Amino acid sequence: MHRRCDTVKLMKTMTIPPLRVSAQLRRQAEAVLEEGETLSSFMLDALQKSVAQRLDQQAFVARGLASAAKARRTGRYVSTDAVIEKLSKRLTRARLAR
Repeated sequence: MHRRCDTVKLMKTMTIPPLRVSAQLRRQAEAVLEEGETLSSFMLDALQKSVAQRLDQQAFVARGLASAAKARRTGRYVSTDAVIEKLSKRLTRARLAR
């Protein structure tokens, strides 16, 4: 008896709606393509980077809102001077590490 095992699932793909752009923007995009790069791969890379940036931005805002809520709830706040001092020390250490 033989069994066929399909443990590898194939990723289904979808398409993005067509993007209408000006002739000038298309020429500019084509002008910056790297060797072997297609306009489609360039657009996919740009979309992936934009999605990642938006997710990072949403996470940043969520952390800030959570921190503000915690500060209001606990009544514990950090002074501006303390924050500036800590950031200055981090910057100095980073510059020395170079």
